[in-house]
Amino acid sequence: MNNLLASLQLMVRPLLGSLRDLTPMLVVIVVFQTLVLQQAIPNLAGMIGGFLCVLLGLTFFVQGLESALFPLGEILARAFAYKGSLFWLLLFSFLLGFGTTIAEPALIAIAGKAADIASAAELIGSDQMARDSYANGLRLSVALSVGLAILIGVIRILRGWPLPWLIIAGYLLIECMTPFAPKEIIGIAYDAGGVTTSTITVPLVAALGIGLATAIEGRNPVLDGFGLIALASLLPMVSVMVYGMVVLG
Repeated sequence: MNNLLASLQLMVRPLLGSLRDLTPMLVVIVVFQTLVLQQAIPNLAGMIGGFLCVLLGLTFFVQGLESALFPLGEILARAFAYKGSLFWLLLFSFLLGFGTTIAEPALIAIAGKAADIASAAELIGSDQMARDSYANGLRLSVALSVGLAILIGVIRILRGWPLPWLIIAGYLLIECMTPFAPKEIIGIAYDAGGVTTSTITVPLVAALGIGLATAIEGRNPVLDGFGLIALASLLPMVSVMVYGMVVLG
């Protein structure tokens, strides 16, 4: 009986946490829909069903992060640190950044939408092959840049480089490149950083940094373990602008 109650508690607690997190958003929507717009909520049954799906999905997602992705990232980082091979650690870091980014659902969606808009504006061909090529090129350029960003971030942790200087240098490079990039690509480039740091990339990359800083003597997980996400948000802006210069001229 006690084991059953403990199991139920473990299931209910994450669910209540997700409900707490979603409640402010739900309250805002209901208040504005009913009091400000003074309209009934359309398809109320469908809305309730959708909210329950979001609630369950968020609960399982967060539970999965805590149970699998975060521990996996930290274990791998510690294992590579103890192995003592810089080559394999850097290769793993690059491939982790590349692999998680190329699989990001948000990046897939935004690249497809960017291809459709570019086609409608006659910047690329109107056929499906041209749109697919443009979208895949965007995804590949962003994924390569994130892989490079994670590699640089790992070197920063190993060498103890100050993060603010890397961030400042990166944004100075972006500002210098912006006047020369095609105006049609600038908005996409600036959004690319936020798109890449999403559901798949963030947990594994953050766990990699924390695990690596924990395993290396003389490194502080609080000071050195974080910052990889900032670099992963920065370099895609550069890569997308370069891609726009090459493809759109």
